[in-house]
Amino acid sequence: MSTIAAERAPSRNRSWFAEPKHWAGQAGLWSFTAVLIAAHQGKVLTLAFPVLAIAVGIWLYFKSPARYVGFMWWVWFLSPEVRRLADWSKGAFTPTSLIQVAPLAVTMIAGFGLIRHYRVLAQRRGIPVLLMLFGLAYAYLVGIVSSGVMAATYDLANWVYPVLIGFHIMVNARDYPEYRDVLLSTFMWGMLVMGVYGVVQYFVMPQWDVLWMIGSDMGSQGEPVPYGVRVFSTMNSSGPFAFAMMGALVFVLAAPQKIRWFAGAAGFVSFALCLVRSTWGGWVIALAIQLAQSNNRVRMRILISGIVLVGLCVPLLTVGPVADRLGQRLQSIVNLKDDRSYDDRNKFYATFAQTAFTDVAGEGMGATGASTKLSSDSGELGKYGSFDSGVMNVPFVLGWPGTLLYLAGVVMLFGRTLRAAFKLRKDKFVGACLSLCLSTFAMLVFTNSLIGTGGLLMFTAIFSILSAAHWQKAQRLLAAARSRGGDL
Repeated sequence: MSTIAAERAPSRNRSWFAEPKHWAGQAGLWSFTAVLIAAHQGKVLTLAFPVLAIAVGIWLYFKSPARYVGFMWWVWFLSPEVRRLADWSKGAFTPTSLIQVAPLAVTMIAGFGLIRHYRVLAQRRGIPVLLMLFGLAYAYLVGIVSSGVMAATYDLANWVYPVLIGFHIMVNARDYPEYRDVLLSTFMWGMLVMGVYGVVQYFVMPQWDVLWMIGSDMGSQGEPVPYGVRVFSTMNSSGPFAFAMMGALVFVLAAPQKIRWFAGAAGFVSFALCLVRSTWGGWVIALAIQLAQSNNRVRMRILISGIVLVGLCVPLLTVGPVADRLGQRLQSIVNLKDDRSYDDRNKFYATFAQTAFTDVAGEGMGATGASTKLSSDSGELGKYGSFDSGVMNVPFVLGWPGTLLYLAGVVMLFGRTLRAAFKLRKDKFVGACLSLCLSTFAMLVFTNSLIGTGGLLMFTAIFSILSAAHWQKAQRLLAAARSRGGDL
């Protein structure tokens, strides 16, 4: 029996109804949300959803820390769609909605861990986190001066919350099997929900999504018509959605859920229809890593699984306008000379590299991305609001001092992760996490995958591997202690 199967057996016997703290709060939140949407109470929903989501998040953080992580992912998965449905029920697009605060606020609850477990930061396992926090603190101080408190604080939150979730997983390593099961369950069911809705979105294009695309002027997402949209499903845009689907598709081979193949088929179709080439490449890298680190039996299973998945999806992806759209996107990968985005990225690297790598102090938090809206009087994206390179974004924002501290922590984490994963080669979940964190890090060439959904995936994967190693060591010590006790 594999490591996962052996440790999952006891958890299967647990009844959710025996411990309502695991599901009651979440069920209440989503049920209340559905009722308000059905009653067309968009204004009430806009005010109530973030408050209730934060309350449920705090409750789960203290009562069921593993379920808190699963709930956090669900809030990221579904909150953008809740916001769109709230606007639709009100009959008008809202440029800034309080519902947007919910995912970030729920994730930042993990910051309590720095207070509750501050001693861990002085331990060997906590040193990388401490170095990264120092690097981010430096950039935050610079950002307050250069971009203002609001922009710098918002950007800091986007940089720090993936690290906080990773720290939360690390300090609860004793419950590794529960965290593993929650993550796999969350991503399989999340892929099913978002994958199916993504297919519906592409072929039908619901009116609430149309309202949001027109109101937000999201031209990069295609046209708000059937067959014309780049699928973003229930999430904020095709980029975060692609990261979520990439992670879920990597976890398929480690998941025990019976719905994983149907979920995988729906997720794969939606993943293809989002047309995000960087995550397509990231997924291919992840699969290659999984094949390289697996034995022949597992490799054969991966190949057979891939054939089955392709067989399920081919009928939908190779006919009519779907095939034409995908064909054009795939052709742009082969024929780079006619690829405008590839040409723009090359020009950006050529013209901006010197600026990014020679800015010793750095521009600080709030200099790039969506946070630039908060430092602009017009509320529009600033000069560096659209930044296509994580490789240059890191030194440009953090400066040399912040970059050295932050990357020192990241390098230490990767070194420990590789050693731990090598020792746990039989754990399929660890193998999936290793391929996921390495492929996500490789995507820095295209986007800053250290923050946002990409950062959440990467640090969740890294700290899950480290937690697995810590838990396995604790189990061996416990078994040895019992053995000595039995000999007395």
